[in-house]
Amino acid sequence: MKTQDKKKVTRRGFLFLLAAVGAAFGLFRSCHSLKVFFKSAESKAPAEGPRNLYTRGGKSLVSVVGGRDLGEMVERAVSLIGGFDRMPVRGKRILVKPNVVGARSNPTTTNPALVGAVVERLFHHGAAEVLVGDMSALIRGGTAKNMEKTGIAAAARRAGAETVSFEDHGWVAVEVEGRYLEQVEVTDRFFEVDRVINLPVIKTHRYAGYSICLKNLVGATHFSQRPYLVDRAHWEEVVAELNLAFSFPLHIVDGTRIMVEGGPWEGTAKETHLVLAGGDPLACDVVGLAMIKSFGRWERLASRSPWEMRQVKRAMELGLGAADSAQMEILEESLDRDPDFSPLMRRVRTLLA
Repeated sequence: MKTQDKKKVTRRGFLFLLAAVGAAFGLFRSCHSLKVFFKSAESKAPAEGPRNLYTRGGKSLVSVVGGRDLGEMVERAVSLIGGFDRMPVRGKRILVKPNVVGARSNPTTTNPALVGAVVERLFHHGAAEVLVGDMSALIRGGTAKNMEKTGIAAAARRAGAETVSFEDHGWVAVEVEGRYLEQVEVTDRFFEVDRVINLPVIKTHRYAGYSICLKNLVGATHFSQRPYLVDRAHWEEVVAELNLAFSFPLHIVDGTRIMVEGGPWEGTAKETHLVLAGGDPLACDVVGLAMIKSFGRWERLASRSPWEMRQVKRAMELGLGAADSAQMEILEESLDRDPDFSPLMRRVRTLLA
């Protein structure tokens, strides 16, 4: 048996045992986690390398827009980097993937108002159908209930979208060439739509260092491939390698209220009233990390550059995005002329230089 196969069996065995113990002691808030343990991938797909549709002059574009009107902010953020038509979305079936790790409100999870605004803009640009989907963490209850508790489900419905819980569906095995992973099982919902848009939140994370674009893919992968089960000592590197299996064409990042210390469940939050957009997860992540660092609260970033975070370094090695500030361009605009916007962006640019 191959080493990777042995690891897979071991992880699934551990998860089965965990599920049994958890059920016995009432650790799981619903049966959603148990359902996933018994499902394995029914089909396979080749990995597709990252293709950034939002570039200029060979540089990855990242927009940062400040304001209070989220619909206007989303529209402007995407327009600054080239617009929705670069994908395009007209006549397409689109899945939006927010962070619904549990039932706590923003910034533990994505701002429901932003979810609604993104869905509305997609329909405005001609999307035929929009789904909003995720899978919550192992012991945080069913995704559908968490979407209801956070207000994400209501916001999605009001905007005309349907919600999807990935644990209720199947998995597609994607072969990758990683140091810690040779195969990643991704929700089959990603392969049954025309486009998938990543909608993460900017927050700190005690174990992964931080959670923005790269980390948000974890909620679309099988529980057996949670980083702490693959290799606890290399949690951040495993997060990066999961992204070898699937590339989002567009990231719309929730910076309305960011977590600058603690996380992922709870921590110190700051009101920043921002929306970011880009096609490069690495470029978007380092901008978000610079914002976190600018508040001086997160010890993991205190003595290092955003480019030195382990998730970022491994993603750079894998060629998942920009490798330094010279390979990216930040486009900024404040729609409400917030006096805090320009000083924050000056700090961000300095920290990324």
